[in-house]
Amino acid sequence: MGKIDKNIVYLGWVSYFTDMASAMINPILPIFVVNILHEGYDKLGIIIAIATFISYALRLFSGYISDCFGVVKPLVVSGYLLSALSKPLIAFSHTYQSVAFLRGIERLGKGIRSAPKDLLISAYAKQKEEGKTFGFHKTMDIAGELCGTLLVFALLYFFGQNETMIRNIFLATLLPGLTGVMIVAFFVKDIPQKPARVHTFRITHQDRYVIKNLIFYFFFVLFVFSDSFFTMRAKTAGFETFVIPLLFVVSTATQTLVSYPVGKLIDRFGVKYLLVFAYGFGVIAQLLLWQGSLFAIWSAYAFLGLFTVISLNANRAFIAANANNKGSVYGVFYAGVALFGALGALLSGYVWEYFGMQTAMFMALGGTALVWLVYMIAGDKTDVLS
Repeated sequence: MGKIDKNIVYLGWVSYFTDMASAMINPILPIFVVNILHEGYDKLGIIIAIATFISYALRLFSGYISDCFGVVKPLVVSGYLLSALSKPLIAFSHTYQSVAFLRGIERLGKGIRSAPKDLLISAYAKQKEEGKTFGFHKTMDIAGELCGTLLVFALLYFFGQNETMIRNIFLATLLPGLTGVMIVAFFVKDIPQKPARVHTFRITHQDRYVIKNLIFYFFFVLFVFSDSFFTMRAKTAGFETFVIPLLFVVSTATQTLVSYPVGKLIDRFGVKYLLVFAYGFGVIAQLLLWQGSLFAIWSAYAFLGLFTVISLNANRAFIAANANNKGSVYGVFYAGVALFGALGALLSGYVWEYFGMQTAMFMALGGTALVWLVYMIAGDKTDVLS
């Protein structure tokens, strides 16, 4: 860690505390919506879709602003602040509409900060060490998730799984959220060399090449179950509410252990081979979820963690190493995830509610397997991420 710029280390701690707060919400929010507010799976899908779209689509605009006008750190700080203040307000929600609104506001903060934050990381990363740098940052990110999920488990186990406790957990996210805001505001330096102010902007040929090679990931995101639907599958399989955070611990612990080594493997072997494994792990996660035994579901969360950390690190490192207008291409990347992730959440929720859980899981398994096979067949021909 001593060879990594101190600004990246500080940003790692910002993500640690912010994702601790998020992890205190994520394992229990689907249960809160379906079992406490008594809303349907289609309503859960709507909440996920709104949050996903807002979170990722706005990164296109924040990345554009960063590239064109050199506004980086102010976007990062304001994004973290908005997320920190909106999470606790979910405690006062009594309808799926209010949850969707507040979740959207919280994800708005993430959308504002994410592309400029990646641009900051790229600016302080050493050449040919982009994979290692993003691997380190992701390690801090998911270490915060790990601590947050363990904290939720302890609170539910020792103080009960009732509605009051769940609402109090939402309120408690304020402390780690504001801690992250303080670190980024007072310790992280702005980008050292800001882009020149321009009045016109265009994506370069190299940028288009990078964007084209992200399409496989977008389609995989369309079909793969989000962690909220993983949660409800575990709930239907008989898992108690207080155990659900431990499933998230399996996923986040897996990501924590492999993130930094995966980053080094990306630098050594390239992105393409790592993505073959990532998509394969995603398919295995869906297969295990469909099988449905208690052991299979525990294992599914581990494979979900492998897919998540490898695919995200690989794509972010590829953009850092190859794009000309990095902030804008990060924005395009996240906008693609916004569109396909939101559509996927709506589709999964609708199919689960009106055609049954087994149909929804079969759709997810078949779709991800198809994307994986097409990637392996077409990758060499299209020089994907080589």
